[in-house]
Amino acid sequence: MRRHVLIAAAVLAGLAACSPEGAAPEPADAPAALPPGRPAIYEAARVGPEAFVRALYAVHATPGGGMGEPLAPGQDPIYDRMLNAMIGADFARAAGEVPTLNYDPVCDCQDSEGFVLESVTVTQSGPAAAEAAVVFVNMGETKRQTLKLVKEGPMWKVSDVLVPGRPPLTEQLMAAIS
Repeated sequence: MRRHVLIAAAVLAGLAACSPEGAAPEPADAPAALPPGRPAIYEAARVGPEAFVRALYAVHATPGGGMGEPLAPGQDPIYDRMLNAMIGADFARAAGEVPTLNYDPVCDCQDSEGFVLESVTVTQSGPAAAEAAVVFVNMGETKRQTLKLVKEGPMWKVSDVLVPGRPPLTEQLMAAIS
């Protein structure tokens, strides 16, 4: 699977290099054409923070998830470099035991059932920073959280997850790896 992603990335890079300068970008609704999953998330991450967040949660609302093979801890392109480094260090430090991050922070769950995204409110604080306040229902429970987002290169990524009543994910991971 990883090999296919690398090949696809190389093909896309080649196509981008062949595109004439000033060519019109793809329409903003292009990610909607892709089924929920990693390709749709990566495409939406290039469109804007709200499209990215909606694509992240669309996976959980889809039976079977659509994320494909799990990626190695600390290697997921939906997270920024710093968060990926912390996740990787958390798993390495756990040395085969249960790490601090033993769930999907996007849905604050291990499983999605009856998942419904209720609202996404994005506040952009600059060209490369935003926050998304998200409300969703999973397994009959309404949850609220805020995703801190940054733009690394052409793509939006998650840099932290804030859940009311808990320390930010980055603080939890830092405490575990320090």
